[in-house]
Amino acid sequence: MPKISIRGLGHTEPMPNEPRRTGPPPTPRPQGLDDLDRRLIDLLSNDGRLPNAALAEALGIAASTCLARLRALRERGVIRGFHADLDLALLGRPIQAMVSVRLAAHDREAVDRFRAIAPKLPGVLSVYHVTGSTDYLLHVAVGDPAGLRDVVLDRIVALPEVAHAETSLIFEHVRGEVPLA
Repeated sequence: MPKISIRGLGHTEPMPNEPRRTGPPPTPRPQGLDDLDRRLIDLLSNDGRLPNAALAEALGIAASTCLARLRALRERGVIRGFHADLDLALLGRPIQAMVSVRLAAHDREAVDRFRAIAPKLPGVLSVYHVTGSTDYLLHVAVGDPAGLRDVVLDRIVALPEVAHAETSLIFEHVRGEVPLA
């Protein structure tokens, strides 16, 4: 499709008589990753415990090449770590919830203070800084409903940075199966 530049800024649009593209924009590919890197990441995202020899065989490359690529992905920060998928109920934390938090103030100091405190609160598994009417989502896991109440009322809402909190119980969590790379 021929393109034209808008005001010399490098933006392009279809020529007036050409059809416009419909649907979502194409998914951007991470820079510097080739197809082999993407396949390696997909294999590891499904099973982070696969040994190097199994990864190399699945990719059809030498074990030394696979190990070098894996090290390079870690050094570049593409792979930040390997984590276990835990059954929280079997660990004594069967109650999970997302706690939506709205901060009282939105200056950098208040946001930084909350961000430093939130991951250290008892029961907090993850902290998400989000847009919209909620500033943060806290994923928490506790042993019973009383424990959830205590975390929300005594630990989260009691913080001077917090203006409002709303709790949503998690009934089920299903991990996505979409390739990541």
